[in-house]
Amino acid sequence: MPLSQMSKAISEWSSLYEGKPYKDTENSLNIAAGICSELARLTTIEFSSEISGGSRAEYLNRQYQRVIAKSRNFVEHACAEGGVILKPYLHNNEIYVSIVLAESFYPTDFGADGEIYGGVFFESFEKNGYYYTRLEEHKLRDGRCIIRNSAYKSKFKNVLGKEICLGEVSKWSGLEPECIIENIKRPLFVYFKMPLANTVDANSPLGVSVFSRAVNLIKDANTQYKNLLWEFESGKRALYLDECAIRQDEDDNPLIPDRRLYKMLSTGDDTLFEDWTPSIRQTEYLEGLDRILRSIEFNCGLAYGTLSNLQYSDKTAEEIKASKQRSYATVCDIQNSLKKAFCELLEVFDIYVDIYDLAPRGKFSVSFNFDDSIICDRTTEFSERMSLVDKGIIAPWEMRVWYMNEEPETAKQRIGEINEIQLCNTLA
Repeated sequence: MPLSQMSKAISEWSSLYEGKPYKDTENSLNIAAGICSELARLTTIEFSSEISGGSRAEYLNRQYQRVIAKSRNFVEHACAEGGVILKPYLHNNEIYVSIVLAESFYPTDFGADGEIYGGVFFESFEKNGYYYTRLEEHKLRDGRCIIRNSAYKSKFKNVLGKEICLGEVSKWSGLEPECIIENIKRPLFVYFKMPLANTVDANSPLGVSVFSRAVNLIKDANTQYKNLLWEFESGKRALYLDECAIRQDEDDNPLIPDRRLYKMLSTGDDTLFEDWTPSIRQTEYLEGLDRILRSIEFNCGLAYGTLSNLQYSDKTAEEIKASKQRSYATVCDIQNSLKKAFCELLEVFDIYVDIYDLAPRGKFSVSFNFDDSIICDRTTEFSERMSLVDKGIIAPWEMRVWYMNEEPETAKQRIGEINEIQLCNTLA
């Protein structure tokens, strides 16, 4: 089935992100985690967002800033697994948000637009040899949000087992088996999705990992890295010694000062010492690894040099510039998805405020600010704007407003002063 296909893919992405396949060998470059961390950093660096308005906006902004503060963390997890669920809940008249990873969520209802309208959340733990699982199902039907909770107990991991009462588990005892909320037009959760086409299952509403198209390449890179380490290990210099050249202890064991450097050898001839200093193919292995890393960068929408070493690259200046534009586009797309998720999250916040009468009614607005230098090629944009100034399409003061972030009146005044100085210098 499609979703089991996605579940398998999500499990593999999560495993690569956590470095599980390589923990036994310790020969991992942690490439998957590095890709997700870098994209999350570029997406959220200097990111800010706030809600303005009256008393309602003040209450909402207080709840909202708690989510903003941990945005880099959940953006990284979303990059790894294709998306995460932002699931608000109420505690002491304050709204908090749980971050549910993709592997703990199963969509059950979605529209032709790919938006998810229903799903099941999983929560499980082990205690005294038993595995306890809680399922929380959300359905949206005819303007009603139906939430059902059920609990299960099993002796086997990843098996639901038999259904039990919620009260049998202390932390679930306060939950209602069913809750119906009227006049709801959207589910009470938000799916933050990576802006990539799903190449695992085109019919699934779930997103895919940012490194989903480079899984095999990441495995190849770790294999190449392992081979590189073995090249150094197997190429350690050594000095082979004939048994006749070494003293022995009282038990007839050779007294060797360093067993890593000295090796025993029975030559049977007059050769007492023989040096072993093999050549190490470091350059060949590193260049091969770098080619793999550049392929990973291309398939993950990253600029060359993010993972690879540019000194091994034979790319032209234009190709490097194009790769940077690719990285800008990737980050910009993720930022747009993040902005969409936050706007939907505020809709859910607003619903909670109305249901529980947490703040007075009133309008509010939200603003977003991303670091433009991350998603734009500043040098290119500067050249283009200067060309417009030279052609008289925009005024010099408009250039100052954009580049120096001045107010229009201040920019006009400064341009006037500059013109006066230039005129005086010309007359002089």
